[in-house]
Amino acid sequence: MAGWTLGTEAWAVMGAWALVMALVVWLLVREPRRHAREDPSVILRERFARGEISEEEFRRASLTLDDEPPVAGASLAHRHVAHHAPPGQEARHD
Repeated sequence: MAGWTLGTEAWAVMGAWALVMALVVWLLVREPRRHAREDPSVILRERFARGEISEEEFRRASLTLDDEPPVAGASLAHRHVAHHAPPGQEARHD
């Protein structure tokens, strides 16, 4: 009789289950990725609704979006970050 100790196989099985549970938790709590680009006017309306931008900024940006067609491959040298934009939500002015 070996006593009340666990063998190597038991530790391996517990370790495998711990990895499976950690993977399940990670899959449940990770942030979903957005693969499709959202329409800029939708993003603008959402930011206005959340109070991130003022009414004046909303109107100015709406006019800019309506006046300028999207430019494919626009240079990053023309990107300006608004002073009020939270990280990851920079304003573009091409």
